[in-house]
Amino acid sequence: MNRILTIIVAVGLFLVGCGTVEEAPVAQSADKVRPLTESNLAPRVTLRDTDDRPVRLEDLLERQRTVLVFYRGGWCMFCTRQLADMQTAMPRLKELGFQIIAVAPDRPAKLRESLDKHRLGYTLLSDSDMEAAREFGVAFRLDDDTFVLYRDRYKIDIEDDSGREHHLLPVPTVYIIDIDRRIHWSHSDPDYKNRPSAETVIDEAEKLVRRGRLRRS
Repeated sequence: MNRILTIIVAVGLFLVGCGTVEEAPVAQSADKVRPLTESNLAPRVTLRDTDDRPVRLEDLLERQRTVLVFYRGGWCMFCTRQLADMQTAMPRLKELGFQIIAVAPDRPAKLRESLDKHRLGYTLLSDSDMEAAREFGVAFRLDDDTFVLYRDRYKIDIEDDSGREHHLLPVPTVYIIDIDRRIHWSHSDPDYKNRPSAETVIDEAEKLVRRGRLRRS
């Protein structure tokens, strides 16, 4: 009897091990991230919308050409400037057949605040668990000293904003992605102050369309 139980336990552990999916790594600093770049496929991940409903990113990407923006959160003034800048790009990108999707660690309620405050006309998605940021290779762990500095001196509580205690943030990154989920252009910089302008994103999108590099939506 003991031998049978031992075999059952061993088989169970084997099956659990086979079914385990290893989490994508997290860099220990912003300058150590390894973002996906051109020719890579956008990962299949599930995020949450501003109403806290699950959204499969691939469903949105396969529907329309996409400018995908990873930003640090509504607390970051460089991020809010970028979001406003992308709003100005929206009419031209729409003409070119693109949608804009911005992803942040903020929980859905915080995203709703940003959406309403800045009157954004495009989609914001919550990546509180940082699954998307991990899979795109842009996630890093905020060091303890900086976390305390943000919280105590600047009154920025990333735990409250995300609803999580992982202390993970994305390196600000912009992707241009086709409907087959293939990445055709990217910009990622560990210096959070450096973001591509709306004009740059439009210019790169126009080049891809003009050269016939993208599929028809």
